[in-house]
Amino acid sequence: MDKKNALRAGALAAGTTLMMLLMSSPASALSRDDGDDPGPGLSVIETLGLFVVAPIVLYLVIHALVVIGDKTHKQKDTTSSNINTKAEAGSKA
Repeated sequence: MDKKNALRAGALAAGTTLMMLLMSSPASALSRDDGDDPGPGLSVIETLGLFVVAPIVLYLVIHALVVIGDKTHKQKDTTSSNINTKAEAGSKA
């Protein structure tokens, strides 16, 4: 991909992102809708646990399962593991 296409793609992505940010209106969150019944808010500890700790723990569990699954299915490479690369020739002088 040449520089001109990369620049064009970057400009398109930046323009699209900017337009989406400008079109979304966070001020509409100030007025309540009919039938809106929000529950109690989360504490700081609950928020950190839900949005920081839980994803990290979930990632670590998935990572551990993948690593364990990968190690149990490893096959020994018989073509390159038994090759000796050191020379055994000696000189008699």
